[in-house]
Order: sequence, then structure tokens, then C-alpha cells
Amino acid sequence: MSKEPFLRMSKRESIGAGKAALIYIIALLLSMVACAGVIYLLVRMNPIDVYKAIFDGALGSKRRIWITVRDLLILLCIAVGLAPAFRMRFWNIGAEGQVLVGGLVSAALMINLADRIPNVLLIILMFAGSAAGGMIWGLIPTVFKAKWKTNETLFTLMLNYVAMQIVTFCIVFWEKPKGSNAVGIINQQTRAGWLPEMFGNDYFWNIVIVAVLTVFMFIYLKYSKRGYEIAVVGESERTARYAGISVRSVMLRTMALSGAICGIAGFIIVSGSGHTISTSTAGGRGFTAIIVAWLAKFNTLSMVLIAFGITFMEKGAIQIASQYGLNENASDVLLGIILFFILGAEFFINYKVERNHK
Repeated sequence: MSKEPFLRMSKRESIGAGKAALIYIIALLLSMVACAGVIYLLVRMNPIDVYKAIFDGALGSKRRIWITVRDLLILLCIAVGLAPAFRMRFWNIGAEGQVLVGGLVSAALMINLADRIPNVLLIILMFAGSAAGGMIWGLIPTVFKAKWKTNETLFTLMLNYVAMQIVTFCIVFWEKPKGSNAVGIINQQTRAGWLPEMFGNDYFWNIVIVAVLTVFMFIYLKYSKRGYEIAVVGESERTARYAGISVRSVMLRTMALSGAICGIAGFIIVSGSGHTISTSTAGGRGFTAIIVAWLAKFNTLSMVLIAFGITFMEKGAIQIASQYGLNENASDVLLGIILFFILGAEFFINYKVERNHK
């Protein structure tokens, strides 16, 4: 006679927002415990000190708070850009490339037009040019997908490396000083093309731009006719065609929007944050943003909290690595542990594990 298993797993029909948030919080706390355990095994430090270091690394001073906010805004902007594409089930893995191309356009305009036009006009051109650059980079794989049914995952991923090589090519002409293989801080003396300070804050306009995009995308996806069409195409292209929706038009329109917002993230990095361009400008955030968008179920308002949590823990992991004398890869290991627990929380949101009463 075979025994019944002690536990059984079943798919949830639905889960309340409060319960889902509780699961994420538990996962985050467990990830902190795991990180503390790893640090203790490596350097034999008190886990309480580890927690303090995590908080101190992200929010320990006014400067660190604003660095956390700066990186949070960039990650959130990219995640907002990915939301419509993923809602349509178009797997845009090319955010890194779209950010790079957007940043490259901004850098090119900053370098070549700094002394020729007013700063306000230059910033407007950079914003529009970065959006156009990211849009074009997003439309390339979309055209092939719409016409020849190519695999968008591989195509968008491949374009990331193409964008990196284009940036490398441009750096050869812009490097400063010569032979450094780096552009350096662009227009550091004149600040031409830099987003201006407002109320004594360097990142005021970053906040405004990302906040507007986040609210706009929430309304666009949830309440607009085009957002409804995106959802229908994502559920079933056959149903969309039956309902009279042009799948090709929706696909092109949505990826144009997705690429444009990722390009704007490049503008924010170059004009409002780093003021330079390199192959590491995106910094892997194009891939981290995929996790943010997916965990938030493409709800851009929920992305704010998730992006903050990931950025908070990332800064904390960097602080731990530097404070305890670990090598530069230690922070990546700790961040990987954190993401593992957060992604694991998805299982318990979608499935429930119960004791088998039989």
C-alpha cells in the first residue's frame, strides 16, 4: 500500500495583495539572514553588525540616500520601459542595448553641440534623440519578428552586444585624455547638456521624468484602449485577430514605446547622473529591470517598491563587501542570494503548499 505524501502542492486561484506583500517581506528577511550567514562564515562577524552595514550602505548618510535614489530611478525607468513589451509577451531582453544607444545619442549631442546652441535646447534635443535612438533599436527586432517570425529573445539579446561595440567605436574618437580608452566627464566645466539643479538637488529632474513615465505607463496599460490591445495580444494573438486588432501594429507601437523609454533611461544616466558614456553605462540594470517588471506583474506603481528593495539590498551588499574587506565580486554574490529569495517568493505566491490530511 503506497503512502500519501506528507505535503501537497496546488496552484492558487488568487491571492490578496497583503498576503503577497507579506510573502515578499518574508523572502527579503530570509535573504538578509542568508547574507549574514555567508558573511559570518567568511569573516566571523556578528550578523547584527551585518544588518547595520546593509542599512548604512544604502541610507547611512544624506549622500548615500541620494545615490540610492539615483540608482533606483534608473532601474525603475528601465523596468517601466520593459512593462508594455512584457505585457504583450514580447520578450525584450535588449534593454541594455536600448539604454546604451540612448546614452550614446545624448553623449554625441553633448560633445558636438555644447557651445553652439542654448543649454535648454540642447537638453531637449538630447531627450528626444535618446528616445528616438532607443525606439529605433527596439524596432529593429520587432520588424523582423512581425514580418519573418524571428525569435525576439535572441535578437534583442544580440543587439546588446552590437550596441556595446558601437559605443566602443565612438569612444575611440571621443576619448579624453587621448589613449585613455575613456570619455571622461563630458563638459565638466560648462555643464552643457547636464540636467540643471533644482532646489539644490542634482536629481530633481531625474525624479520628475521617471515619476511622470511611471504614472503615464500605469494609466496607459490599465485604462487606455491601446493598453487593452496590448493585454489581448499578450493573451492570444489569435483572439486579438478575431477581435479585429492588428497584431503587427500593436507589436510595432508597443516596442517603439518600450525602446523609447529605455532610451530615455540612457539620457538620464548621461545627462542627469554619470555625465559620461562607456560600455558599462547600463551597468547590467537592463537585466535586473526584467526581474523588477516581472515581480511587479507589470504594474509600474508596484515597481517602485520592488526597485527600491533591490537597490537598497544592492547598496547594502556593496557596503558589506567593502567594510569587511571582501573582494569586489562578493557584493554580486550577496545580491544573487537576495534575488534568489525574492524570485523564490514567486513560487509561494502562485502555489500553496499544504499538509496532506489523508
